Amino acid sequence: MIREKYNLDFILLNIGFAEHHADWNWKNINSPFARIHFIVKGTAKIIRSESEIDLKEGYIYMTPSYTPHGYECDDDFTLFYIHIYERPSTITSVFELFKFPVEVPGDDLTTLLIKRLHQINPGRELSYYDPNYYDNSTGLIRNIALQGNTPLALELESQGIIKQILSRFFALAEQKKPEIDDRISRVLDYIHAHIDTTISIAKLAEISFLTKDHLIRSFKKNINCTPGKYINRKKIEKAQLMLLVGNYSVQELAFKLGFENVFYFNRLFKKLTGENPTAYKNRLRNSNIGNDNPPPSRTLNIETNDV
Repeated sequence: MIREKYNLDFILLNIGFAEHHADWNWKNINSPFARIHFIVKGTAKIIRSESEIDLKEGYIYMTPSYTPHGYECDDDFTLFYIHIYERPSTITSVFELFKFPVEVPGDDLTTLLIKRLHQINPGRELSYYDPNYYDNSTGLIRNIALQGNTPLALELESQGIIKQILSRFFALAEQKKPEIDDRISRVLDYIHAHIDTTISIAKLAEISFLTKDHLIRSFKKNINCTPGKYINRKKIEKAQLMLLVGNYSVQELAFKLGFENVFYFNRLFKKLTGENPTAYKNRLRNSNIGNDNPPPSRTLNIETNDV
């Protein structure tokens, strides 16, 4: 696995130790960053569309970015949480290339690594546990800024710890399409490098040296959807990220992503996310400034030998 082939550049957004008392219950979470949970004590569930995952003490769990899910907890429950953001790149996301296990067993080294990551990144705890409050543009921008101001030695150490933790999942991961055609790989690389432009099937056929019909059939065989659907999904994911980190009008957003028809962009955004761009943008804004009494967190500041 080499850096030129895989995007392994991550930004640490949040890390903290949390204690819950039947109050870790949230639905409809779908974020542009990945979550890692290390269970210290108690039980809870992660709910995905295809399964319910029972969380167990001493295990680590990962939820990749853009994975719809929710949480259920009906008893006392303590855990470390880590949120990591895959730095934007023209290289295909590792979360698209690999199918990761949901859980892996922890050990003494895992515990020490996570405690160390927590220790050297003060101020990264969540203020509120409701994703509607922390899953927003202000929080994301703040933590990206914090990462940029971290001393180089600690940033390198944090990156190393994050990669060590992720390595546990990579050890059991499977490539989603290990037999993917090289021509389709070139097409995927082109799509990711030009996602903010209008991408034609004719251009994809040209760079893959295939006819349009052959390209569509081969792409669907390798990726399980047509090139058009894949491009639209990637554009809308990019739109979600842009709404998180920037102040764009819907028209600006559509044009920046290569859509000539704003109405079509609106319909596509709603079809893939469940709400139109304006509602999505307003929800992010309201999650920051529209509530005077947000729910309190129970984040604990612990020493590295407390848990």
